Amino acid sequence: MLRPVMTGGAALVLLAAPMAPRAAAADGVPPPDKVVIDVVAVNGSGCPAGTANVTVSPDNTAFTVSYSHYVAQVGVGSKPTDFRKNCQLGLNFHVPQGFTYAVAKADYRGFARLEKGATGLQRAHYYFQGMSQTAFMNHHFTGPVNDDWQTSDTTDIDALVYAPCGAIRYFNINTELRVDAGTSDPTRTTSLMAMDSTDGSINTLYHFAWKTCPVV
Repeated sequence: MLRPVMTGGAALVLLAAPMAPRAAAADGVPPPDKVVIDVVAVNGSGCPAGTANVTVSPDNTAFTVSYSHYVAQVGVGSKPTDFRKNCQLGLNFHVPQGFTYAVAKADYRGFARLEKGATGLQRAHYYFQGMSQTAFMNHHFTGPVNDDWQTSDTTDIDALVYAPCGAIRYFNINTELRVDAGTSDPTRTTSLMAMDSTDGSINTLYHFAWKTCPVV
């Protein structure tokens, strides 16, 4: 069961692949060798080429997606299409032989500045290649807001589903931000939602759960 922990009115839901392997003695212990993640596809107005980066933590327990150009806004200085931004990432995980993984938790961070009467929306879904896409999870923000936001969502350990051993399945991350001026005055104000910051340091962190594959 997913247990959302919410700050600023948003939550995030995770999905992992089917066909879980059997448990093994070293379950939960990250592999000693390096995990490599290739970004095989980046599409969307929220992540133009070169503005989304993926890194793996040194202990192989998490990976981070960093955005530097992911802002939706309405009002002064905005183009008509700026009210909605989206990003689809296709990731290929190169996991050390004998291990498989699930994505157990995600931490999202961003910034919202919404005028009184304006609203914001963050939505996301996740799926492995070959699976049916899940429904978007919608997370609403209502102005006035002028603050950082952070959300976390954790999957219970008995509900984790792991990538099939020995198979290549791209992990797809779809996210979207929307801003609506509502009853605010877009001719005099600007409202925005961002997965970004002025220094590009706002990150989305995804946490791994590990299992060893059964010996064939």
